[in-house]
Amino acid sequence: MPIFEAVARLNSFSKAAEELHITQSAISHQIKMLENYLGESLFIRQGRHLRMTEEGKVYLDSISTSLELISRASNQIKGQEQTHIRLALYSSFAVSWLIPRLNDFKRLYPHLDLSIEMTHFTPELSDRVADCFITTGEPKRGFSFDTLYEERLFPACSPALFAQIQADLGTNDINKIKTLLTDNPLLLLKYPLITTHSIYKGYTIEWNLWFQEQGLELPSDVRLQKFSHLLLAYEAAKHNQGITLINDYMLKAPSTEGSLIALPIHSLRTNDKFSFVYKTSRRNELGIMQLKQWIQQQSKHLQWQSYTKQKNLL
Repeated sequence: MPIFEAVARLNSFSKAAEELHITQSAISHQIKMLENYLGESLFIRQGRHLRMTEEGKVYLDSISTSLELISRASNQIKGQEQTHIRLALYSSFAVSWLIPRLNDFKRLYPHLDLSIEMTHFTPELSDRVADCFITTGEPKRGFSFDTLYEERLFPACSPALFAQIQADLGTNDINKIKTLLTDNPLLLLKYPLITTHSIYKGYTIEWNLWFQEQGLELPSDVRLQKFSHLLLAYEAAKHNQGITLINDYMLKAPSTEGSLIALPIHSLRTNDKFSFVYKTSRRNELGIMQLKQWIQQQSKHLQWQSYTKQKNLL
């Protein structure tokens, strides 16, 4: 099994042979014996390229837990704790929320070696991918989900565009602006709207929902800027290209360079919950539990915090 796992992880017979300090022919022989024993092809060899079959992927997922348990049990017997933790999470959450806080984590837990695995989509929950996850994915058997916060999307724009909105509305009074936009959300259509594909797996859906919650329909002739992911939408809004709907964790204090202004108007609840996820069988691992506790503490006041700060400083 370790030979199969190494080939699958490295996607190479030669690299697996180098890592395990045996010959490539020995690797090939062992894989062939395993395939004969299972009665299934685990890899497809296409010239110099190697591709795992669907049966191989299922088999790898099944044995990964056992191999991890064996490795961890061996380390515990030897008095060694795992200090290398892999965390997989969405790129927008990693860039906007986690990375600015990592110095605090390193200060508190200098013995932990944290690797960040960014993903644009919901990551596969598997030891092959990471040791723990921050995800909005559905519950999966064998995994523990600890909710961090419920997602909301806030209309936001650059300070320059907000200044234009103030000029167009004829007031700098934040309470008057809130009243005007709340009474007539269609005023936003004077400016381009930025839409992303990543949250609802389709463009314009988030803005349709935002207007529908206020009893309005989004006109078909609305000016739209389309971007695949939230980070791109943030950058576009930062460069005055329109109004976007972004997560509250992406909002910063207005004095921060490159910050966006959260408009004082309705926010959209997506019904997604961000959770810290790990295999239940690994609940006693000190490194994972320390990371979990730190993230929970950091996210304790995440909901509404950035938005409230924005409103108070506008």
